[in-house]
Amino acid sequence: MVAVVASALLFAAAVAAAWLMPTAAHGEPAPATTAIGPTEPWVWPVPPPIAVVAPFRAPPTPYAAGHRGIDVAASHGDVVVAPAPGVVRFAGPVAGRDVVSIDHGDGVLSAIEPVEGAVAAGTAVTPGQVIGTVASGGHCDAVCVHFGVRIDGEYVSPFLFLGGLPRAVLLPMGSS
Repeated sequence: MVAVVASALLFAAAVAAAWLMPTAAHGEPAPATTAIGPTEPWVWPVPPPIAVVAPFRAPPTPYAAGHRGIDVAASHGDVVVAPAPGVVRFAGPVAGRDVVSIDHGDGVLSAIEPVEGAVAAGTAVTPGQVIGTVASGGHCDAVCVHFGVRIDGEYVSPFLFLGGLPRAVLLPMGSS
């Protein structure tokens, strides 16, 4: 029985490794330099200070519960910027909240909500370019923005593109 379980675990590990390994044309392994994220980190969609109020939580299956992005603290009316160069794929309401999605090429899409868009579909954007302001609706409802990233339709953690949280800066305390 132990041998059967061990064999099943080894098989599962081999399948997972093959599934996760990038491939080039014709199924051969891709060069070791292939990366998931961009060569330059993306910019945060809202200005500092950055506070992540809900992390990415991958669902166990495509239709299971999870959190397919990160929630970043923001206030109603705050400016929202493009995280990376791309073309606006969609800007408008979806299920009661305003969304702006950007196609960054190579199968990478980002979406930010709730955002009252200042750009139209088809608009080319650059990193840090204003794309709208924080609106209301959805689970953030004007206290944060939800920032999601997909690669070829699969949700991934935006931290793969952002390079992690910015460093905290300690400020001197005011005198009394």
